[in-house]
Amino acid sequence: MKDYKFEFEIENEKYALVFNLNVMEAIQKQYGTVQKWGKLTDNKGGKEPNAKALIFGFTEMINEAIEIENDEKGNNKPLLTQKQVGRLITRVGVQETAKKLNKAITESVKDDHPKNI
Repeated sequence: MKDYKFEFEIENEKYALVFNLNVMEAIQKQYGTVQKWGKLTDNKGGKEPNAKALIFGFTEMINEAIEIENDEKGNNKPLLTQKQVGRLITRVGVQETAKKLNKAITESVKDDHPKNI
């Protein structure tokens, strides 16, 4: 697994998201496994994602990015609450947010080295 970071912009404000072991641990603690959480946030086939699971994962990823930036740059940027993240998701759109989360997880678990066959 590798850290996967990406940014998105809402109304001229940029937000970073990180999926790493810290986020994975928080999701496992809340939902048992990342796979169970992923099924709840999946929007394949036009299925409606679980709002609580979506907000939880997005909050963990945004706040992890904020904490990393604070550590690296000596900033003291406050973490976002789940209510604040829910408002962000509403502005981006639930379906679009679910796609971003699924991409973050997929990219973070990709193997960097080809397997010998």
